[in-house]
Amino acid sequence: MMLFHAEGKELRASLFACTMLLAAAVGSFVSVTAVHAQTRTLPDFTDLVDQVGPSVVNIRTIEKVAQRAGNGEMDEEMQELFRRFFGQPPPGAPGAPGGTPRGAPKPNRPQQPVPEEDRPRGVGSGFILTADGYVMTNAHVVEDASEVMVTLPDKREFKAKLIGADKRSDVAVVKIEATGLPAVKVGDISKLRVGEWVMAIGSPFGLENTVTAGIVSAKQRDTGDYLPFIQTDVAINPGNSGGPLINMRGEVVGINSQIYSRSGGFMGISFAIPIDEAIRVSEQLRSSGRVSRGRIGVQIDQVSKDVAESIGLGKAQGALVRSVEAASPGEKAGVEPGDIITKFDGKAIDKPSDLPRLVGNTKPGTKSTLTVFRRGSSKDLTVTIAEIEPDKPAKRASDKEEPAPKAAPTSAAAKSLGLAVSELGDAQKKELKLKGGVKIDAATEGAARAGLKEGDVVLAVGNAEVGSVQEFENAIGKADRSKSLTLLVRRGDWAQYAVIRPSR
Repeated sequence: MMLFHAEGKELRASLFACTMLLAAAVGSFVSVTAVHAQTRTLPDFTDLVDQVGPSVVNIRTIEKVAQRAGNGEMDEEMQELFRRFFGQPPPGAPGAPGGTPRGAPKPNRPQQPVPEEDRPRGVGSGFILTADGYVMTNAHVVEDASEVMVTLPDKREFKAKLIGADKRSDVAVVKIEATGLPAVKVGDISKLRVGEWVMAIGSPFGLENTVTAGIVSAKQRDTGDYLPFIQTDVAINPGNSGGPLINMRGEVVGINSQIYSRSGGFMGISFAIPIDEAIRVSEQLRSSGRVSRGRIGVQIDQVSKDVAESIGLGKAQGALVRSVEAASPGEKAGVEPGDIITKFDGKAIDKPSDLPRLVGNTKPGTKSTLTVFRRGSSKDLTVTIAEIEPDKPAKRASDKEEPAPKAAPTSAAAKSLGLAVSELGDAQKKELKLKGGVKIDAATEGAARAGLKEGDVVLAVGNAEVGSVQEFENAIGKADRSKSLTLLVRRGDWAQYAVIRPSR
Protein backbone atom coordinates (compact mmCIF):
# COMPACT_ATOMS: atom_id res chain seq x y z
CA MET A 1 0.00 0.00 0.00
CA MET A 2 2.76 2.35 0.90
CA LEU A 3 4.58 1.55 -2.33
CA PHE A 4 1.44 2.06 -4.42
CA HIS A 5 0.81 5.33 -2.71
CA ALA A 6 4.33 6.52 -3.47
CA GLU A 7 4.04 5.41 -7.03
CA GLY A 8 0.73 7.28 -7.28
CA LYS A 9 2.38 10.45 -6.03
CA GLU A 10 5.15 10.08 -8.57
CA LEU A 11 2.58 9.51 -11.32
CA ARG A 12 0.59 12.59 -10.34
CA ALA A 13 3.78 14.66 -10.19
CA SER A 14 4.74 13.46 -13.64
CA LEU A 15 1.31 14.27 -15.06
CA PHE A 16 1.43 17.75 -13.50
CA ALA A 17 4.87 18.39 -15.00
CA CYS A 18 3.67 17.31 -18.43
CA THR A 19 0.65 19.53 -18.14
CA MET A 20 2.79 22.54 -17.24
CA LEU A 21 5.15 21.85 -20.12
CA LEU A 22 2.23 21.56 -22.53
CA ALA A 23 0.72 24.82 -21.25
CA ALA A 24 4.03 26.58 -21.62
CA ALA A 25 4.38 25.27 -25.17
CA VAL A 26 0.87 26.35 -26.09
CA GLY A 27 1.42 29.78 -24.51
CA SER A 28 4.65 30.18 -26.39
CA PHE A 29 2.94 29.19 -29.63
CA VAL A 30 0.08 31.62 -29.05
CA SER A 31 2.54 34.39 -28.20
CA VAL A 32 4.63 33.75 -31.31
CA THR A 33 1.46 33.57 -33.45
CA ALA A 34 0.25 36.90 -32.04
CA VAL A 35 3.59 38.52 -32.81
CA HIS A 36 3.51 37.12 -36.34
CA ALA A 37 -0.08 38.32 -36.80
CA GLN A 38 0.88 41.76 -35.53
CA THR A 39 3.86 41.81 -37.88
CA ARG A 40 1.61 40.95 -40.83
CA THR A 41 -0.93 43.68 -40.06
CA LEU A 42 1.53 46.53 -39.60
CA PRO A 43 2.48 47.96 -43.02
CA ASP A 44 6.02 48.48 -44.18
CA PHE A 45 6.35 51.46 -46.52
CA THR A 46 10.05 51.15 -47.32
CA ASP A 47 9.56 49.34 -50.63
CA LEU A 48 6.83 51.79 -51.65
CA VAL A 49 9.12 54.74 -51.00
CA ASP A 50 11.83 53.16 -53.14
CA GLN A 51 9.27 52.43 -55.86
CA VAL A 52 7.36 55.70 -56.03
CA GLY A 53 9.82 58.20 -54.54
CA PRO A 54 11.76 58.79 -57.80
CA SER A 55 8.49 59.87 -59.48
CA VAL A 56 7.61 62.62 -56.99
CA VAL A 57 8.89 66.12 -57.78
CA ASN A 58 9.22 69.43 -56.01
CA ILE A 59 7.55 72.40 -57.70
CA ARG A 60 8.77 75.91 -57.05
CA THR A 61 6.93 78.88 -58.52
CA ILE A 62 8.19 82.40 -59.23
CA GLU A 63 6.29 85.57 -60.01
CA LYS A 64 7.57 88.84 -61.47
CA VAL A 65 6.79 91.97 -59.47
CA ALA A 66 7.58 95.59 -60.23
CA GLN A 67 10.41 97.08 -58.21
CA ARG A 68 9.88 100.30 -56.28
CA ALA A 69 11.19 103.50 -57.78
CA GLY A 70 14.91 103.76 -57.21
CA ASN A 71 15.70 107.15 -58.77
CA GLY A 72 15.86 109.12 -55.55
CA GLU A 73 12.22 110.12 -55.68
CA MET A 74 9.80 108.95 -53.04
CA ASP A 75 6.89 106.92 -54.44
CA GLU A 76 3.28 107.92 -53.83
CA GLU A 77 2.73 105.37 -51.04
CA MET A 78 5.63 106.75 -49.01
CA GLN A 79 4.51 110.32 -49.66
CA GLU A 80 1.05 109.54 -48.34
CA LEU A 81 2.56 107.78 -45.30
CA PHE A 82 4.71 110.87 -44.62
CA ARG A 83 1.65 113.14 -44.81
CA ARG A 84 -0.31 110.99 -42.36
CA PHE A 85 2.43 110.86 -39.72
CA PHE A 86 3.94 114.32 -40.03
CA GLY A 87 1.03 116.36 -41.38
CA GLN A 88 2.93 117.62 -44.42
CA PRO A 89 4.51 116.23 -47.59
CA PRO A 90 8.14 115.08 -47.44
CA PRO A 91 10.83 117.55 -48.51
CA GLY A 92 10.89 118.05 -52.23
CA ALA A 93 7.44 116.59 -52.77
CA PRO A 94 4.67 118.64 -54.39
CA GLY A 95 3.26 121.10 -51.84
CA ALA A 96 6.26 120.87 -49.49
CA PRO A 97 8.42 123.92 -48.62
CA GLY A 98 10.98 124.35 -51.34
CA GLY A 99 9.31 121.74 -53.45
CA THR A 100 7.22 121.88 -56.57
CA PRO A 101 3.98 123.84 -55.98
CA ARG A 102 0.99 121.56 -55.71
CA GLY A 103 -0.76 121.32 -59.05
CA ALA A 104 2.29 122.51 -61.01
CA PRO A 105 3.45 120.34 -63.87
CA LYS A 106 6.22 117.90 -63.02
CA PRO A 107 9.67 118.45 -64.51
CA ASN A 108 9.98 116.95 -67.97
CA ARG A 109 12.16 113.95 -67.21
CA PRO A 110 12.55 110.92 -69.42
CA GLN A 111 10.28 108.13 -68.24
CA GLN A 112 12.30 105.16 -67.10
CA PRO A 113 10.72 101.71 -67.38
CA VAL A 114 10.00 100.21 -63.99
CA PRO A 115 12.18 97.11 -63.69
CA GLU A 116 10.72 93.79 -62.57
CA GLU A 117 12.23 91.34 -60.17
CA ASP A 118 11.69 87.63 -59.62
CA ARG A 119 10.11 86.83 -56.30
CA PRO A 120 9.57 83.29 -54.92
CA ARG A 121 5.84 82.62 -54.80
CA GLY A 122 5.43 79.19 -53.24
CA VAL A 123 6.42 75.56 -53.06
CA GLY A 124 4.31 72.54 -53.92
CA SER A 125 4.58 68.97 -55.08
CA GLY A 126 3.80 66.95 -58.18
CA PHE A 127 4.41 63.60 -59.79
CA ILE A 128 5.62 62.37 -63.18
CA LEU A 129 2.67 61.26 -65.27
CA THR A 130 4.56 60.13 -68.38
CA ALA A 131 8.14 59.22 -69.14
CA ASP A 132 8.43 62.08 -71.65
CA GLY A 133 8.02 64.81 -69.03
CA TYR A 134 4.34 65.47 -68.28
CA VAL A 135 3.91 66.30 -64.60
CA MET A 136 0.63 66.53 -62.69
CA THR A 137 0.01 68.89 -59.79
CA ASN A 138 -2.69 71.14 -58.31
CA ALA A 139 -3.97 74.16 -60.21
CA HIS A 140 -3.57 76.35 -57.12
CA VAL A 141 0.13 75.45 -56.96
CA VAL A 142 0.89 77.04 -60.34
CA GLU A 143 -1.82 79.71 -60.39
CA ASP A 144 -0.54 83.19 -61.35
CA ALA A 145 3.04 81.94 -61.55
CA SER A 146 5.26 83.57 -64.16
CA GLU A 147 7.75 80.73 -63.93
CA VAL A 148 7.48 77.10 -62.75
CA MET A 149 10.58 75.18 -61.72
CA VAL A 150 10.47 71.39 -61.30
CA THR A 151 13.16 69.65 -59.25
CA LEU A 152 13.55 65.87 -59.53
CA PRO A 153 14.66 63.67 -56.62
CA ASP A 154 18.08 63.31 -58.33
CA LYS A 155 18.41 67.14 -57.97
CA ARG A 156 18.05 67.90 -61.66
CA GLU A 157 16.04 71.10 -62.14
CA PHE A 158 13.92 72.05 -65.15
CA LYS A 159 11.95 75.09 -66.17
CA ALA A 160 8.45 73.78 -66.86
CA LYS A 161 5.86 74.85 -69.42
CA LEU A 162 2.28 75.13 -68.19
CA ILE A 163 0.12 72.92 -70.42
CA GLY A 164 -3.14 73.78 -68.71
CA ALA A 165 -4.85 74.27 -65.36
CA ASP A 166 -8.45 73.67 -64.34
CA LYS A 167 -9.58 75.59 -61.26
CA ARG A 168 -12.84 73.70 -60.87
CA SER A 169 -11.09 70.38 -60.30
CA ASP A 170 -7.82 71.93 -59.04
CA VAL A 171 -5.78 69.88 -61.52
CA ALA A 172 -2.88 71.19 -63.59
CA VAL A 173 -0.38 69.67 -66.02
CA VAL A 174 3.10 71.04 -66.73
CA LYS A 175 5.76 69.76 -69.13
CA ILE A 176 9.50 69.50 -68.71
CA GLU A 177 11.99 68.71 -71.47
CA ALA A 178 13.25 65.31 -70.35
CA THR A 179 12.88 61.68 -71.39
CA GLY A 180 13.16 58.30 -69.73
CA LEU A 181 11.59 59.59 -66.51
CA PRO A 182 10.10 57.18 -63.93
CA ALA A 183 6.33 57.60 -64.34
CA VAL A 184 3.86 56.59 -61.64
CA LYS A 185 1.41 53.72 -61.88
CA VAL A 186 -2.23 54.77 -61.83
CA GLY A 187 -4.52 52.81 -59.50
CA ASP A 188 -8.14 51.72 -59.79
CA ILE A 189 -10.16 54.05 -57.57
CA SER A 190 -13.11 51.62 -57.48
CA LYS A 191 -10.97 49.15 -55.52
CA LEU A 192 -9.99 51.71 -52.86
CA ARG A 193 -11.58 50.82 -49.52
CA VAL A 194 -12.24 52.84 -46.40
CA GLY A 195 -9.72 51.81 -43.74
CA GLU A 196 -7.06 50.95 -46.30
CA TRP A 197 -3.50 52.14 -45.65
CA VAL A 198 -2.23 54.91 -47.94
CA MET A 199 0.95 56.97 -48.14
CA ALA A 200 1.80 60.49 -49.30
CA ILE A 201 5.08 61.91 -50.57
CA GLY A 202 5.62 65.63 -50.98
CA SER A 203 7.37 68.79 -49.84
CA PRO A 204 5.56 70.12 -46.75
CA PHE A 205 7.02 73.50 -45.79
CA GLY A 206 9.61 72.94 -48.52
CA LEU A 207 10.99 69.76 -46.93
CA GLU A 208 11.47 67.64 -50.04
CA ASN A 209 10.69 63.91 -50.25
CA THR A 210 8.78 63.81 -46.96
CA VAL A 211 6.82 60.59 -46.45
CA THR A 212 3.65 60.40 -44.32
CA ALA A 213 1.06 57.64 -43.99
CA GLY A 214 -2.42 56.94 -42.69
CA ILE A 215 -5.70 55.36 -43.72
CA VAL A 216 -8.59 56.21 -46.01
CA SER A 217 -11.17 57.84 -43.72
CA ALA A 218 -14.00 58.18 -46.26
CA LYS A 219 -14.76 58.12 -49.97
CA GLN A 220 -17.10 60.31 -52.03
CA ARG A 221 -16.74 63.17 -49.56
CA ASP A 222 -18.65 66.21 -50.82
CA THR A 223 -16.54 69.34 -50.54
CA GLY A 224 -16.67 70.58 -54.12
CA ASP A 225 -19.00 71.01 -57.08
CA TYR A 226 -17.42 68.54 -59.42
CA LEU A 227 -15.32 66.18 -57.33
CA PRO A 228 -16.11 63.57 -54.68
CA PHE A 229 -12.93 63.75 -52.58
CA ILE A 230 -11.03 60.98 -50.82
CA GLN A 231 -10.71 61.79 -47.11
CA THR A 232 -7.66 60.48 -45.24
CA ASP A 233 -5.84 61.04 -41.98
CA VAL A 234 -2.47 61.24 -43.74
CA ALA A 235 -0.46 64.21 -42.46
CA ILE A 236 -0.75 66.86 -45.20
CA ASN A 237 0.63 70.38 -44.78
CA PRO A 238 1.34 73.40 -47.01
CA GLY A 239 3.74 72.18 -49.70
CA ASN A 240 2.16 68.71 -49.96
CA SER A 241 -0.36 70.07 -52.45
CA GLY A 242 -0.12 68.32 -55.79
CA GLY A 243 1.73 65.29 -54.44
CA PRO A 244 0.48 61.73 -54.91
CA LEU A 245 -1.63 59.61 -52.56
CA ILE A 246 -0.37 56.05 -52.94
CA ASN A 247 -1.93 52.69 -52.04
CA MET A 248 -0.06 49.66 -50.73
CA ARG A 249 0.45 48.37 -54.29
CA GLY A 250 2.49 51.43 -55.17
CA GLU A 251 -0.27 52.95 -57.32
CA VAL A 252 -1.39 56.59 -57.26
CA VAL A 253 -5.04 56.81 -56.22
CA GLY A 254 -5.31 60.55 -55.63
CA ILE A 255 -3.72 64.02 -55.63
CA ASN A 256 -3.35 65.59 -52.20
CA SER A 257 -5.20 68.86 -52.48
CA GLN A 258 -6.82 70.22 -49.31
CA ILE A 259 -6.85 69.99 -45.53
CA TYR A 260 -9.45 70.84 -42.94
CA SER A 261 -7.81 73.06 -40.37
CA ARG A 262 -8.68 75.76 -37.87
CA SER A 263 -5.05 76.63 -37.27
CA GLY A 264 -3.58 76.37 -40.75
CA GLY A 265 -1.74 73.16 -39.82
CA PHE A 266 -2.62 69.49 -40.02
CA MET A 267 -5.57 68.38 -37.88
CA GLY A 268 -6.11 64.81 -39.03
CA ILE A 269 -8.44 65.50 -41.98
CA SER A 270 -7.02 65.68 -45.48
CA PHE A 271 -8.62 65.50 -48.91
CA ALA A 272 -7.31 64.09 -52.17
CA ILE A 273 -8.66 64.36 -55.72
CA PRO A 274 -9.56 60.87 -57.03
CA ILE A 275 -7.04 59.90 -59.68
CA ASP A 276 -9.66 58.80 -62.23
CA GLU A 277 -11.19 62.30 -62.19
CA ALA A 278 -7.73 63.87 -62.38
CA ILE A 279 -6.70 61.71 -65.33
CA ARG A 280 -9.89 62.63 -67.19
CA VAL A 281 -9.11 66.32 -66.69
CA SER A 282 -5.44 65.92 -67.58
CA GLU A 283 -6.28 64.26 -70.89
CA GLN A 284 -8.33 67.28 -71.93
CA LEU A 285 -5.63 69.67 -70.75
CA ARG A 286 -3.00 67.83 -72.76
CA SER A 287 -5.13 67.71 -75.90
CA SER A 288 -6.58 71.23 -75.90
CA GLY A 289 -5.19 73.12 -72.89
CA ARG A 290 -8.67 73.51 -71.39
CA VAL A 291 -11.51 71.43 -69.98
CA SER A 292 -14.91 71.34 -71.65
CA ARG A 293 -17.84 70.60 -69.34
CA GLY A 294 -21.52 70.16 -69.93
CA ARG A 295 -24.34 72.24 -68.47
CA ILE A 296 -28.15 72.27 -68.59
CA GLY A 297 -28.83 75.65 -66.97
CA VAL A 298 -30.68 74.77 -63.77
CA GLN A 299 -30.12 75.84 -60.17
CA ILE A 300 -30.62 72.97 -57.76
CA ASP A 301 -31.04 72.30 -54.06
CA GLN A 302 -31.47 69.46 -51.61
CA VAL A 303 -34.71 67.50 -51.14
CA SER A 304 -35.67 67.25 -47.47
CA LYS A 305 -37.16 64.14 -45.90
CA ASP A 306 -40.43 65.92 -45.08
CA VAL A 307 -40.89 67.10 -48.66
CA ALA A 308 -40.01 63.70 -50.14
CA GLU A 309 -42.56 61.92 -47.95
CA SER A 310 -45.33 64.48 -48.42
CA ILE A 311 -45.21 64.56 -52.24
CA GLY A 312 -44.88 60.80 -52.64
CA LEU A 313 -41.23 60.64 -53.63
CA GLY A 314 -40.55 58.23 -50.78
CA LYS A 315 -37.02 58.89 -49.61
CA ALA A 316 -35.00 62.10 -49.75
CA GLN A 317 -33.19 61.80 -53.06
CA GLY A 318 -32.60 63.67 -56.28
CA ALA A 319 -31.98 67.34 -56.99
CA LEU A 320 -34.72 69.93 -56.48
CA VAL A 321 -34.83 72.44 -59.35
CA ARG A 322 -34.96 75.91 -57.80
CA SER A 323 -34.82 77.84 -61.08
CA VAL A 324 -34.33 77.29 -64.79
CA GLU A 325 -32.20 79.68 -66.83
CA ALA A 326 -33.97 81.33 -69.76
CA ALA A 327 -33.24 79.73 -73.16
CA SER A 328 -31.09 77.10 -71.45
CA PRO A 329 -31.04 73.41 -72.42
CA GLY A 330 -33.13 72.69 -69.32
CA GLU A 331 -35.87 75.14 -70.31
CA LYS A 332 -35.90 73.84 -73.89
CA ALA A 333 -36.24 70.29 -72.56
CA GLY A 334 -39.26 71.29 -70.46
CA VAL A 335 -37.70 71.30 -66.99
CA GLU A 336 -39.75 73.38 -64.55
CA PRO A 337 -38.95 74.94 -61.18
CA GLY A 338 -40.09 72.50 -58.50
CA ASP A 339 -39.15 69.42 -60.53
CA ILE A 340 -36.99 66.87 -58.75
CA ILE A 341 -34.38 65.35 -61.06
CA THR A 342 -33.98 61.72 -59.97
CA LYS A 343 -31.92 60.28 -62.84
CA PHE A 344 -29.51 61.43 -65.53
CA ASP A 345 -29.06 59.01 -68.44
CA GLY A 346 -30.39 56.26 -66.21
CA LYS A 347 -27.92 56.97 -63.38
CA ALA A 348 -29.59 57.66 -60.04
CA ILE A 349 -29.19 61.11 -58.48
CA ASP A 350 -28.93 60.33 -54.76
CA LYS A 351 -27.86 63.83 -53.72
CA PRO A 352 -27.79 67.20 -55.50
CA SER A 353 -24.03 67.18 -56.05
CA ASP A 354 -24.34 64.06 -58.23
CA LEU A 355 -26.09 66.00 -61.00
CA PRO A 356 -23.42 68.63 -61.84
CA ARG A 357 -20.76 65.91 -61.83
CA LEU A 358 -22.65 63.71 -64.27
CA VAL A 359 -23.67 66.63 -66.50
CA GLY A 360 -20.21 68.20 -66.29
CA ASN A 361 -18.56 64.99 -67.48
CA THR A 362 -20.89 64.78 -70.48
CA LYS A 363 -19.62 66.08 -73.82
CA PRO A 364 -21.43 69.23 -74.98
CA GLY A 365 -23.84 68.47 -77.82
CA THR A 366 -24.82 65.09 -76.39
CA LYS A 367 -28.52 64.26 -76.10
CA SER A 368 -29.23 62.94 -72.61
CA THR A 369 -32.29 61.85 -70.68
CA LEU A 370 -33.45 63.55 -67.50
CA THR A 371 -35.93 61.72 -65.29
CA VAL A 372 -37.95 64.22 -63.25
CA PHE A 373 -40.52 63.71 -60.51
CA ARG A 374 -43.42 66.14 -61.01
CA ARG A 375 -46.88 66.21 -59.41
CA GLY A 376 -46.63 62.69 -58.04
CA SER A 377 -45.23 60.89 -61.10
CA SER A 378 -42.00 60.51 -63.05
CA LYS A 379 -41.40 61.51 -66.65
CA ASP A 380 -38.43 61.47 -68.99
CA LEU A 381 -37.19 64.62 -70.75
CA THR A 382 -34.61 64.78 -73.54
CA VAL A 383 -32.02 67.50 -73.06
CA THR A 384 -29.15 68.57 -75.33
CA ILE A 385 -26.09 69.31 -73.21
CA ALA A 386 -24.48 72.72 -73.71
CA GLU A 387 -20.97 73.80 -72.80
CA ILE A 388 -20.47 75.45 -69.44
CA GLU A 389 -19.85 79.18 -69.51
CA PRO A 390 -19.13 81.91 -66.93
CA ASP A 391 -21.98 82.66 -64.57
CA LYS A 392 -24.27 85.41 -65.75
CA PRO A 393 -25.29 88.24 -63.42
CA ALA A 394 -28.60 87.75 -61.72
CA LYS A 395 -31.54 89.16 -63.62
CA ARG A 396 -32.91 92.30 -62.07
CA ALA A 397 -36.55 92.40 -61.13
CA SER A 398 -38.74 94.62 -63.22
CA ASP A 399 -39.04 98.18 -61.97
CA LYS A 400 -42.57 98.44 -63.27
CA GLU A 401 -45.23 97.98 -60.68
CA GLU A 402 -48.78 96.98 -61.39
CA PRO A 403 -51.79 97.55 -59.19
CA ALA A 404 -52.20 94.70 -56.75
CA PRO A 405 -55.19 92.52 -57.65
CA LYS A 406 -58.03 92.68 -55.22
CA ALA A 407 -57.68 89.96 -52.62
CA ALA A 408 -60.33 87.29 -52.81
CA PRO A 409 -62.13 86.12 -49.68
CA THR A 410 -59.99 83.49 -47.98
CA SER A 411 -61.64 80.30 -46.76
CA ALA A 412 -61.57 79.10 -43.18
CA ALA A 413 -59.27 76.27 -44.24
CA ALA A 414 -56.68 78.70 -45.64
CA LYS A 415 -56.98 80.96 -42.62
CA SER A 416 -56.31 78.04 -40.30
CA LEU A 417 -52.99 77.58 -42.08
CA GLY A 418 -52.18 81.26 -41.57
CA LEU A 419 -52.53 82.16 -45.26
CA ALA A 420 -54.30 84.86 -47.24
CA VAL A 421 -53.89 84.76 -51.03
CA SER A 422 -54.94 86.66 -54.15
CA GLU A 423 -54.89 86.17 -57.90
CA LEU A 424 -51.55 86.59 -59.65
CA GLY A 425 -51.44 89.54 -62.06
CA ASP A 426 -50.81 89.02 -65.77
CA ALA A 427 -47.61 91.10 -65.69
CA GLN A 428 -46.22 89.00 -62.84
CA LYS A 429 -47.09 85.81 -64.67
CA LYS A 430 -45.28 87.09 -67.76
CA GLU A 431 -42.22 88.21 -65.81
CA LEU A 432 -41.95 84.92 -63.91
CA LYS A 433 -42.94 82.91 -67.01
CA LEU A 434 -45.80 81.25 -65.15
CA LYS A 435 -49.17 80.05 -66.41
CA GLY A 436 -50.84 80.15 -63.02
CA GLY A 437 -50.36 80.41 -59.29
CA VAL A 438 -51.66 82.57 -56.46
CA LYS A 439 -49.82 85.30 -54.58
CA ILE A 440 -49.49 85.16 -50.80
CA ASP A 441 -50.73 88.40 -49.24
CA ALA A 442 -50.15 87.35 -45.64
CA ALA A 443 -48.45 84.43 -43.90
CA THR A 444 -48.84 83.88 -40.16
CA GLU A 445 -48.85 81.00 -37.67
CA GLY A 446 -48.13 77.67 -39.39
CA ALA A 447 -47.41 79.24 -42.77
CA ALA A 448 -44.91 81.68 -41.24
CA ARG A 449 -43.23 78.87 -39.32
CA ALA A 450 -42.85 77.01 -42.63
CA GLY A 451 -40.92 79.99 -44.02
CA LEU A 452 -43.62 81.41 -46.29
CA LYS A 453 -43.64 85.17 -46.83
CA GLU A 454 -45.79 87.86 -48.33
CA GLY A 455 -45.13 88.02 -52.06
CA ASP A 456 -44.42 84.29 -52.50
CA VAL A 457 -46.34 82.60 -55.33
CA VAL A 458 -47.97 79.23 -54.63
CA LEU A 459 -47.68 76.94 -57.66
CA ALA A 460 -48.97 73.67 -56.19
CA VAL A 461 -50.61 72.26 -53.08
CA GLY A 462 -49.34 68.75 -52.55
CA ASN A 463 -49.20 67.35 -56.10
CA ALA A 464 -52.11 69.47 -57.36
CA GLU A 465 -51.27 72.46 -59.56
CA VAL A 466 -52.83 75.76 -58.57
CA GLY A 467 -53.90 78.22 -61.29
CA SER A 468 -56.30 80.42 -59.38
CA VAL A 469 -57.53 81.24 -55.89
CA GLN A 470 -60.49 78.90 -56.39
CA GLU A 471 -58.18 75.99 -57.28
CA PHE A 472 -56.02 76.85 -54.28
CA GLU A 473 -59.06 76.75 -51.97
CA ASN A 474 -60.24 73.47 -53.47
CA ALA A 475 -56.85 71.83 -53.03
CA ILE A 476 -56.59 72.91 -49.39
CA GLY A 477 -60.14 71.76 -48.72
CA LYS A 478 -59.33 68.27 -50.01
CA ALA A 479 -56.09 67.97 -48.03
CA ASP A 480 -55.86 65.75 -44.94
CA ARG A 481 -55.62 68.28 -42.12
CA SER A 482 -54.07 65.72 -39.76
CA LYS A 483 -50.96 65.48 -41.94
CA SER A 484 -48.32 67.97 -43.07
CA LEU A 485 -49.21 70.00 -46.14
CA THR A 486 -46.56 70.70 -48.77
CA LEU A 487 -46.69 73.79 -50.98
CA LEU A 488 -44.52 74.42 -54.03
CA VAL A 489 -43.80 78.16 -54.02
CA ARG A 490 -41.89 80.59 -56.20
CA ARG A 491 -39.88 83.40 -54.60
CA GLY A 492 -38.40 85.67 -57.24
CA ASP A 493 -36.53 83.42 -59.67
CA TRP A 494 -36.33 80.54 -57.18
CA ALA A 495 -38.69 77.65 -56.48
CA GLN A 496 -38.83 75.78 -53.18
CA TYR A 497 -41.05 73.53 -51.12
CA ALA A 498 -42.57 74.58 -47.81
CA VAL A 499 -44.06 72.10 -45.34
CA ILE A 500 -46.88 73.37 -43.10
CA ARG A 501 -47.29 71.04 -40.15
CA PRO A 502 -50.70 70.50 -38.54
CA SER A 503 -51.44 72.59 -35.47
CA ARG A 504 -51.64 70.72 -32.18
